[in-house]
Amino acid sequence: MIYPKIPLAQSIIEICLAKGLTDIVISPGSRNAPLTVGFANNTNFTCYSIADERCAAFFAAGMAQQLKKPVAVVCTSGSALLNYYPAIAEAFYSQIPVVVISADRPHDKIDIGDGQTIRQENVYANHILFSANLLEDASTENDRLINEAINTAVLLKGPVHINAPFEEPLYETVTELSVQSEVFNTIIDDILPEDLTLYANKWNEAKKKLILVGVNDPDIIDPSIIEQLANDPSVVVMTETTSNLHHDSFLNNIDTIITPFTHEDFIAYKPDILITFGGMVVSKRVKAWLRKYKPEEHWHIDTLRAYDTFGALTKHFEIDANTFFKDLLPQTIAIESTYREMAQKLKAYRKVKHDEYLSKIPFSDFKVFELLILALPENLQVQISNSSAIRYMQLFDVKESVEVFCNRGTSGIDGSTSTAVGAAVASGKETIVVTGDISFLYDSNALWNNYIPKDFKIVIINNGGGGIFRILPGHKETPVFNTYFETEHHLTAEHLAKMYGFVYQKATNEEELKIELETFMQKGAQPKILEVFTPMHENDKVLLQYFKELL
Repeated sequence: MIYPKIPLAQSIIEICLAKGLTDIVISPGSRNAPLTVGFANNTNFTCYSIADERCAAFFAAGMAQQLKKPVAVVCTSGSALLNYYPAIAEAFYSQIPVVVISADRPHDKIDIGDGQTIRQENVYANHILFSANLLEDASTENDRLINEAINTAVLLKGPVHINAPFEEPLYETVTELSVQSEVFNTIIDDILPEDLTLYANKWNEAKKKLILVGVNDPDIIDPSIIEQLANDPSVVVMTETTSNLHHDSFLNNIDTIITPFTHEDFIAYKPDILITFGGMVVSKRVKAWLRKYKPEEHWHIDTLRAYDTFGALTKHFEIDANTFFKDLLPQTIAIESTYREMAQKLKAYRKVKHDEYLSKIPFSDFKVFELLILALPENLQVQISNSSAIRYMQLFDVKESVEVFCNRGTSGIDGSTSTAVGAAVASGKETIVVTGDISFLYDSNALWNNYIPKDFKIVIINNGGGGIFRILPGHKETPVFNTYFETEHHLTAEHLAKMYGFVYQKATNEEELKIELETFMQKGAQPKILEVFTPMHENDKVLLQYFKELL
């Protein structure tokens, strides 16, 4: 076995191995050579080389999203670790365990004019769960900090930072370890079950209970619980596409349901009790509704965090949703209520209006999403970019066997494709990325690696700019808007596809898209890109008219 000669590097590597942190994404550099040599020469680790640091961190986040365990990302000193920051912020808000291990200059080299040197300690202070600022020599204190960092990533489900100063020479190796690192076990405090009698009584008195579900992994709620909630006349369940929670009675197109609401409708559907679980919610409309028409009670269920999104939070249950409902529902009784019935009638009415509108619209972003979702095969993973893409996806029913993910922690367009590549590598599942042109171009270095699976596919809806700005309040057709907001362009992905070895397909109208989707969805020997060109000046009109015709 080959080890780095530097004892501190040995300690980091051995503790990572002992704690099962074996997926390592490495950004090439010199100062991190001791770590690179140690990780890459140890067959217990699976290492990935990703040159662009921003892409590398999102790739690691995508892996950790799927593996449900920490993934390390390793970089050199200087600005390298700053390029990790967007993914670290995303991991912080999406509760994804990413371990940043940054090489640094020794402390006496900081702020004296040495090259590739910045103040690296605590650099992620506002968006990190733990920062381990190590000293240059291996020590028990360093071991404690490394252990605590990894333990924190596991227990609190988020990013941590280990900063390790290394002095030259950096590339020397040995065949025997010179340190014996200490490993401290993860300590999990027992969570005492909470008596839910008080809350069961409140549940039994409330005639309108609204359950709103944000980002969730698939298959986390027991089917018997789903059925009980779905059949309770006093319960309405609203789900987002990213909730990966399905039932025929659930309201899974929130904006379609509530956008046409009048004041009287908002009052009629205002819940007595709002129960939320899962991550971030996409729908701005549901947030605006529940902030203005606040429920008497808002209970949030999450083992770690509770955001007061609607300014009405009354209780945080620090357990998982499955456990909560298994404890609560046996204590509840059926009560007379028209809440569910009222919602089901509305859902059916909106579905008719939705289908009528789609049958007559011209080729546009909206039509592309209709055809794309119909064409999705079973047992697929879909990774969606932010801005317009995720909002259009919210308006459609998605097959139950299709898993849906999106970087909703910070809702940025940066890193969507990189995250998807990492997720595809980690999950081994056929993966399709659905993205806009700006998001794709912004993260095009996501394709600059050797790990993209053959069944990896990207659908780019190219409307010539940032189409979301046309549907936001304030849109005016001016040179300032086109240049500085929409960022109008005439670029395509064709040459990028060729450079990175992707099969390239394109469509410019509905008939072409139907034909291209048939071949695009078939398995092949290369990853694929399907670029769909839509009319920039029509997309916003089609979407805005949709909400008017739902009445």
